[in-house]
Amino acid sequence: MLSKDKIDRINVLANKAKAGELTNKEKEEQQKLRQEYLKNLRSSFKNQLKSVKIVDPEGNDVTPQKLRDEKARNKNH
Repeated sequence: MLSKDKIDRINVLANKAKAGELTNKEKEEQQKLRQEYLKNLRSSFKNQLKSVKIVDPEGNDVTPQKLRDEKARNKNH
């Protein structure tokens, strides 16, 4: 997860960009922070998906095999 300081900085740069006042250095910083944010978001989402179990109306586990395999791999690490 990104620190509060980095999230605050993303927001400051976004607001400044809306006003059209970003320097090239700030644009680069904004891009790096966005990439870091997206990387963390994707990682968090993948971890959340790994804990999902899909069950049909009859109560049968219908979790896709790919997800089951991923869960098994993570248990072994």
